[in-house]
Amino acid sequence: MKTLCTYALAIVLLSVATLAVAEGDSQRGRELYESRCVACHSVDQNRVGPAHQGVYGRRTGRAAGYGYSAALSKSNVIWTERTLNAWLSNPERFIPGQKMGFSVPEAHDRADLIAYLKTL
Repeated sequence: MKTLCTYALAIVLLSVATLAVAEGDSQRGRELYESRCVACHSVDQNRVGPAHQGVYGRRTGRAAGYGYSAALSKSNVIWTERTLNAWLSNPERFIPGQKMGFSVPEAHDRADLIAYLKTL
């Protein structure tokens, strides 16, 4: 019974996270990107972090010319709404050994950032 309840709770939490991602506002996401992400990232150029042009749908560790951590280089994750949401929520928990030291704790902010990244 305990396993069944845990499984049901996991489904509910995943559903809520998926809904939050689906409701993102790309314009607000762009504003958040410009205020929170540009210190390390750019749409078109690698900086401390990789360029984000075309990130949605791309496999991790594959932006040309960027020196990824071994963890991201070996990962086979494809950036989707679900995986970006998990990454932005807690990068180290999602892919241990990665080198991004920043997270986005608010679900609505993650949803907006993801909506923006999908436009690139």
